[in-house]
Amino acid sequence: MATTALRDRNAPSEDRSFFGHPRGLAVLFFAEMWERFSYYGMRALLVLYLTQHFLFSDEHAQGLYAAYASLVYLMPVLGGLIADKYLGSRKAVTIGALLLVLGHFGMAFEGSGSKQYVDVAGSSYEIVTEGRGEERQQFVTGPNGARAPLTFSGEGMALQNAEAVGLPAQVPTGSFSTRTEQEPLYVQILFLSLSLIIVGVGFLKANISTIVGALYAPGDPRRDGGFTIFYMGINLGSVMATLGCGYLGIKYGWSWGFGLAGFGMLVGLITFLAGQKHLLGKAEPPRPELLKQRSFAGVSIELAIYIGGLLMLLPMWFLVQRDEIVTTVLGFGAPLIFAGMLIWSAVALRGAERSRMIVALVLIIFTVLFWTLFEQAGSSLTLYADRNSDLTIFGDLKMTAAQTNFFNPGLIVLLAPLFAAMWGWLNRKGLEPSTPLKFGLGIVQAGLGFLVLFIGIKYFAGADYRVPLIWLFLAYLLHTTGEICLSPVGLSMITKLSVARIVGLMMGVWFLASALAHTLAGAVAKATSGETVGGVVTDPAAQLATYGSVFKTIGWIGVFIGVLLMLISPFLKRGMHLETLGKDGPAGDTTGGDHGRNVMAGEAQLAEREAAGTHTGNEMKAGRDPLGTANDPDRAGGIHPNDKDH
Repeated sequence: MATTALRDRNAPSEDRSFFGHPRGLAVLFFAEMWERFSYYGMRALLVLYLTQHFLFSDEHAQGLYAAYASLVYLMPVLGGLIADKYLGSRKAVTIGALLLVLGHFGMAFEGSGSKQYVDVAGSSYEIVTEGRGEERQQFVTGPNGARAPLTFSGEGMALQNAEAVGLPAQVPTGSFSTRTEQEPLYVQILFLSLSLIIVGVGFLKANISTIVGALYAPGDPRRDGGFTIFYMGINLGSVMATLGCGYLGIKYGWSWGFGLAGFGMLVGLITFLAGQKHLLGKAEPPRPELLKQRSFAGVSIELAIYIGGLLMLLPMWFLVQRDEIVTTVLGFGAPLIFAGMLIWSAVALRGAERSRMIVALVLIIFTVLFWTLFEQAGSSLTLYADRNSDLTIFGDLKMTAAQTNFFNPGLIVLLAPLFAAMWGWLNRKGLEPSTPLKFGLGIVQAGLGFLVLFIGIKYFAGADYRVPLIWLFLAYLLHTTGEICLSPVGLSMITKLSVARIVGLMMGVWFLASALAHTLAGAVAKATSGETVGGVVTDPAAQLATYGSVFKTIGWIGVFIGVLLMLISPFLKRGMHLETLGKDGPAGDTTGGDHGRNVMAGEAQLAEREAAGTHTGNEMKAGRDPLGTANDPDRAGGIHPNDKDH
């Protein structure tokens, strides 16, 4: 009876009611679109919120952001395994979405904000900052309640109507100090909200996309188009969020922006639950009877998982506040794991298996640099846009600093189909670059993006120390084209090159590389930090010079490392042994290297905003199958191979 139910869940859908695709694809499209809406809407505002509302220093805010982002990329390793073995996608996505809704709405409880004081000659004066973004205005409040407009420069504080507050018109640097008083309750609500989002993403992130593959029969020609539509939903959610949340949060208040992100997540949850009938049971637990069994704690395994998820909030709450711990652990632990995997591959493996594993690990290590550069978007580049970029589009039309995060997903939507067509054309000509060469091109473009920013800073900054918006746009353009070169083919090739019996471990290494990249991105972002009062830079000229220096340095590093990878790419390509890929499966397996391997749930989602339709061309026969499932009926059916054995 259980076996019959299992077969029913695995039966592919022949439904063509959603633009020729199964109706379940529409459910997943909109659920993922709204989930990404909430994630990127919050991400666009987070660093600005930390520095302007809670008045964290640049260094503290960017470190906190790095810890948060690193943990977001670590938790899905656990969430994917739990869903794969126990909960199934529906239950995992549901609990994850509920936690995300709570987390995003929690971010909207902002309180009255932190207060900052300036101490001059033994007297203390409160600094009041009104507005957000470019519209911020600062005042010094005197003992009698009078206020004097305030500006900062490298020379110190300049006050208008200074006599109203009993201060001189000019207070030189070194003659004053500042201190901040935060509201402990709302700071803790902030940390709890971030913890809810981290754990929620862990349950949800790795599990929706696996259902997409299950909607199609092995070899179904609609599969490519289905994933193209699905990934467009991801980018559509990102575009809407960065524009909508980025506008409301800056123009009307932080709670409006974060509230809209929470509303998006709630809509995504409702969409997913309401559309379950169209998923044909493909999101159900692999072994429902196992969830009812008693755990060591005396409660059912299912309840124990939920309790464990809530308990995970405690370590996340602790770690998100202490980025130095996350940085230290990842900074030392990740390289040791990479080195250990390389040594193990060299010693324990032989022939093509050894060569492919070493190539896979080398490519993973190189991706760390790319994502370190790319992930400046949520931290240093957002603050750069706020402080030193002229956000005028044309005339009186301006965008907010948070809305500049729109450039990347917007360009993905526009350029991904063009790149897909270009790769296809080059493939037909026999000229499509190899995966290692695409990786190198991606890293070079990420570096060039920062060199473009440096050129804008050096030669085109105005008297107000702001650089025309076009230079930031050009940087995002190069970062996006680099992402399209690297991201879509990366995970597919890594999973193909990995030895079948440890592919789950390699998926964890991939996640670890992303987490390490985010913590390294935090270290780079900290190097751009400037002194602020009330969230406003005290020396705009020095801040611009700092950005120029850091961007120039990391830009040249990116170009150098990318060119190095391009130079060694022919050797890496030979090491991939493409001529036998898929033909020399594990010992005793004559079905090919893919079949029967221990695949982790949701592996396609790791490179989440892939360029839809981009493929590995002539490198792989199954290169255009986003999940690599065309020849694997177990994976195509959405069933974990090990579950089938039981």
